[in-house]
Amino acid sequence: MTGFSFELNATDGAARTGVIRTPRGEVRTPAFMPVGTAATVKAMLPESVAATGADILLGNTYHLMLRPTAERIANLGGLHKFMNWEKPILTDSGGFQVMSLAGLRKLTEEGVRFSSHIDGSKHMLTPERSMEVQKLLGSDIVMCFDECPALPADRARIAESMALSMRWAARSRDAFGDRPGHALFGIQQGGLEEDLRAESAEALVDISFDGYAVGGLAVGEGQEAMFGVLDYAPGMLPQDKPRYLMGVGKPDDIVGAVKRGIDMMDCVLPSRSGRTGQAFTRRGVVNIKNARHADDPRPLDEACGCPACTGYSRAYLHHVFRAGEMISGMLLTWHNLRYYQDLMAEMRAAIAAGTFEAFETAFHGRRAEGDIEPI
Repeated sequence: MTGFSFELNATDGAARTGVIRTPRGEVRTPAFMPVGTAATVKAMLPESVAATGADILLGNTYHLMLRPTAERIANLGGLHKFMNWEKPILTDSGGFQVMSLAGLRKLTEEGVRFSSHIDGSKHMLTPERSMEVQKLLGSDIVMCFDECPALPADRARIAESMALSMRWAARSRDAFGDRPGHALFGIQQGGLEEDLRAESAEALVDISFDGYAVGGLAVGEGQEAMFGVLDYAPGMLPQDKPRYLMGVGKPDDIVGAVKRGIDMMDCVLPSRSGRTGQAFTRRGVVNIKNARHADDPRPLDEACGCPACTGYSRAYLHHVFRAGEMISGMLLTWHNLRYYQDLMAEMRAAIAAGTFEAFETAFHGRRAEGDIEPI
C-alpha cells in the first residue's frame, strides 16, 4: 500500500504549494476541505463536490459517532463507501464539538463525559475512543483529541488547556498505533500566547505526527488577532509536514492564512452561506435575497464555470430563493464551493509562479471595487 507523504513543490515568501499523497489520491495544497458533517456536504451530491475541484472532504467524529454510529458505518464498509466518496477524507476528533456543549459535558483528565444533543444519551469521549471511532470510520487523516477553549480566555486557562491537550496528544499517538496509509495530525494550542504556542509545538514534534494543525483559532478572537498568531505559529511546526488551520474561513481569512504558511483549511461557511442566500464572488459578497437582483439578467460571477453561473441569472436565483425552492440552496452552495476551489487553484498557481504578492493585491483590489453587500 502506498503510504502517506507530503511534497513541498514551491514557496513564495511564507506561502507554500505542494501535494499530499494518500492511497486514495492526491491533495493539492493549499487545499480547502468542504465540510461533510454528517457524511454529506449539505445540498450537494458527492460527484458534484468533486466537480468543484475538491480533493478531500472533512467528516465529523462527534456527529457520526452519535448517528448513525461509527460501528454501523464500519459494518457497512466504512465512511468512503457509506457516503460514496472515493477521495481522501479527514475526520476531526470530536473535541471541538463536545467542548461546545457547555452545560451538557464534564471535562476530566480522562476525557469528556457528555450528553448527546440528539437524545440526551450519555457518552464518554477520550483520546483512545476518538482514535477508535476514526479508525472505524476509515478516514485517511485522523486528528488527535484535544481541548479547545473559546477566546478570550485568561492565560492560566489557556496554559492549563494546552498542557492537557499535549497529554491527550501523546495518548492519541499511542492509541493510533501503526496504520500504514493513514495519517495522524497533532494540534498546536496556546491561544494568543506565543510562548505557549512554542511549548505546544515542541511537545508535538517530540511526539511526532504526520502533519500538524494550528488549533484554537477562529473561536472568537477576530481576524487581526488570528493573523497575529499565524505570523509565527506555522513557522514553529516542521517545514516538511502539512500545516492545517482548523475552521477557517472567509475568503480573505484563507488568503491571509496561505500567505502565512498554511496548507489546509476547512469551514462550513460556503455551504451554510449558500443555503441562506449568500454567494461569494470575485467581486465580493452577493446577497441574492436583496430586491436589486429581481430583474438582473447577469450571472453571479461572469468568470465562474459552475452551473449556477453558466445556466442561471441572478434574477432566477433571487426568485427561487424567495420562493423557498430547494434548488436555490443547491445552486448557491455549488457556486460557493466552486469559488473556494477556484481561489485555491489561483493561489497554487501564483505561489508556483512566484507572483503571490501580485495575486493578493489583485484579490483585494477586485473586492474593494466590487459589489459587496450586507449579509
